[in-house]
Order: sequence, then structure tokens, then C-alpha cells
Amino acid sequence: MRIYQIDPTTDERWPKLVERHPNASVFHTVNWLKTLQRTYRYVPVVFTTSPANSELKNGLVFCRVESWLTGYRLVSLPFSDHCEPLCEVGEDLSLLVDDLRASAERQNLKYVEVRPASGNFGQTSESAGFRPAANFYLHVLDLSHSLDEVFKGLDRDSVQRRIQRAERVGLSEKCGRSEDLLKEFYGLFVLTRGRHHLPPTPYRWFRNLIQFHGQALEIRLAYRDDTPIAAILTLRHKDAVYYKYGCSDAQFNRFGAIPWLLWSAISGAKRDGANRFDLGRTEEENTGLLTFKNHWVPEPQRLIYWRFPGIASLGSANNWKLKMAKHLFSSMPGSLRTIAGNIIYRHIG
Repeated sequence: MRIYQIDPTTDERWPKLVERHPNASVFHTVNWLKTLQRTYRYVPVVFTTSPANSELKNGLVFCRVESWLTGYRLVSLPFSDHCEPLCEVGEDLSLLVDDLRASAERQNLKYVEVRPASGNFGQTSESAGFRPAANFYLHVLDLSHSLDEVFKGLDRDSVQRRIQRAERVGLSEKCGRSEDLLKEFYGLFVLTRGRHHLPPTPYRWFRNLIQFHGQALEIRLAYRDDTPIAAILTLRHKDAVYYKYGCSDAQFNRFGAIPWLLWSAISGAKRDGANRFDLGRTEEENTGLLTFKNHWVPEPQRLIYWRFPGIASLGSANNWKLKMAKHLFSSMPGSLRTIAGNIIYRHIG
């Protein structure tokens, strides 16, 4: 069977497949793909068994990442927590995986990376030479129960009481996507990335997110009097809300602003008919963040990224590189880290 490649940002069949497929997420949407394309000049492409002028029955979406620094590769998808192959028939997925392997060899790609949310891809791809490249945890909060039941299921000390403390001290909230809110959000974001010794994502990325997602995106800021002390950014797609970014001024963390904002977003999602709140991926080694999310979702699912060709000891290599990068960026002033972020992010997607 022949494999076809289409442009998901212009082919009208792709958004129709995303809309009807149960495994589609916000990361499959044209809006997300256009944000990646506009910000980092990545080229989106979908591999499918469906010929032109027929219904699109399946698809694996990628971005072509061309970098003189990190190599030429296919990633599904850069800066995306997960991106499930949209295939109902196992035979179709096997054909697509085989074609991806052949494309990688023919085009001399550094690698092809797939980030499925389920374990089905591994069963198909391992025999084709794909190997686990990274391991994460994925926390998804079930909103199918009443809001009161959801709240009772959260950790009493680390979540419930921190939310109640934020309410007692009288924090105020602003919600929207205005330029002023974005600027305050980004100020806190730069501050947080500095604490972690990492450069911030470029400001234009967030502006493009707002431009393409519109009302599906919300920025929530918490204030102590008139001072912004914490912020989160969420995205909505169909019946799911995605917590993508969170940041804060550490000197105010005792007020519980991040849990309070998250609960505000969860409550709003529930009222608007969402039945899932996706808290995103967490690295196995990030014990602080993992503990925080476990207080919301005690039993997260495993999230495995797959690559062809497989690379042995990739996790150890990445840990070493990350430590070296953090050491380098920790000695940089904030303004220089921001400039570095504008330069390097398109190379690391």
C-alpha cells in the first residue's frame, strides 16, 4: 500500500479527522501546528495511507526540524507533551511505521521521534527498530465526577489546605489573553526559568499561541494586593483542558497561589463541560514536580517517547547534557538567558 504525505495546515481533511478522532488532542490541531510553524519555522507533515480526494482515515503528524546544530529529524511533535498516532487499524499503523523507517534511512535523518500517549505504538514499532528514547509520567485528572468529589480526591495537606489558605489571604485573580496579562505572565515565567537555570521560551511563542488559539487559551494570574505572584496558561480542545505552563514569584509561594489558580481552572473547565484536565508530562528525575502532580493525580500513566534509530543510554546522555546546560545558564544574567532562549529553542524541539 502506498504512503502519502500531506500538509495538515492546508489540507481540509486533517482538521476533520482531528475533530472526530477520540485520541486527538490539542497538539494535533491546526492551531498548534501553525504556532510551531510561525515561531520556529518547522514544516508540519502528515503521513497517511489515504490517497488524495478520499476521506482521511488515519495520520501520523510530524514537524520537520532542520537544524545545523542538532541535525535534521522528524518529531511528533516538538514542545508537545504527547501526540498519539491517529490510526484505528493496526495494519495501517504498521505500514506507516515501516515507511517512516525507510524515510529515515533514505533521507539520512538523525532520527524519527514519536510521542504516543498510549502503549499501543510500542507494540507495533519495536519490531521495526524503534526504541524507547525517554520516559515520563502523564497526569490526567478525571472530571467526570461532581466538583465536590473531585476536590475531595485531592491531597488534603498539599492541595486542599493550600487552596483554602489562598482564599483566606484574599488573593485576587485576572483571567484572559490581553497583552498586559501576557506581559505579566511572561515576567513571572522568566523569573521561574531563571530559578531553574534555564533560558525562557521566546515571547513570540506565547503571542502566537494566543493568536492561533484565541478563546481556547486562558492566562490566569494571581495577585497579592496589586502584585502579580503566580500565573498559569491552559489550552482547551473539545472535552479536555491542558495545563501547559505555570510560573511564580518564589517569595510568595507560601500563599498557595499555583494550587489556587489550578483549582480555578479546573472548576471553570468542569462548568464548561470538560471531563479531563491534563496536567502534562513530568520527567522521572524531576521529583519535586512529580510529587506536586501526584497530589492531584496519585496514579499517573507512563509516557514513553520512541525513536528510530534507537540510541542506547539516551537518558543518561540527556541528563549529562541538561546538567551541563544548567551550569552554563546559571552564570548568565537574566537578559542574556532571554536572548539565548530566542536563539536555541528552534534547535531543541
